[in-house]
Amino acid sequence: MISCILIDDEPFARDELAELLLSHADVKVVACASNAIEAIQAINEHKPQLVFLDIQMPRISGIELLAMLDKATMLRVVFVTAFDEFAIKAFELHAFDYLLKPIDEKRLAHTLERLRGDLEPRDLSPLAPQTLSHLPCFSGNKLKVVPIEEVEFIFSDLGGVHVSTRAGMVHTHLTLKMLEQKTPLMFCHRQYLIAPSAIAEIELIDAGAEVITRLGKRVPVSRRYLKELKQHFGFQ
Repeated sequence: MISCILIDDEPFARDELAELLLSHADVKVVACASNAIEAIQAINEHKPQLVFLDIQMPRISGIELLAMLDKATMLRVVFVTAFDEFAIKAFELHAFDYLLKPIDEKRLAHTLERLRGDLEPRDLSPLAPQTLSHLPCFSGNKLKVVPIEEVEFIFSDLGGVHVSTRAGMVHTHLTLKMLEQKTPLMFCHRQYLIAPSAIAEIELIDAGAEVITRLGKRVPVSRRYLKELKQHFGFQ
């Protein structure tokens, strides 16, 4: 059984694709998502073999979503797009399959037949942006798209990954490791990332140090990361 997730901000497009997939007994839709935040949560939860991904979504596009996926979660992706066949040639160069809207039933069947013969995950990095300009976050039942420049620090605990911003605390499904790779944030502690631009002071204490942010928040700095943090600002 091939597990898959449908990601598209248009509910009618998702429903249409889900209905077309019903005729393929070996394909199971385990979740649907209408935006990047829902998509990351669904991918982390269900770990599907296949994702049908709309390219054109508001705020965070399908291509930007690829940059938010942990490299350990490499997926087979079929792009779903309204682009014409000339515009899609760039994706063919990286051997990714695609479906043009409105989806043709025979074209979908051809795509699935190819996937059945080769379900090895593909490296998505050639298409994904190397840095993130926004973070997909949530607070209660609200989904938030947070610009990187508004982030002061990020930390993880048993409750998840928490993002401290100028407007308050929100949460994300992204991992600290991926955030360190894709943003300007630096590790200052094994559970904390700090934005260098948010640092007002570094206070040295016996156990290591603490950062005091420009908004007056205090963030722990372990001995392991103190030297690198000081060197970043030119301190010996």
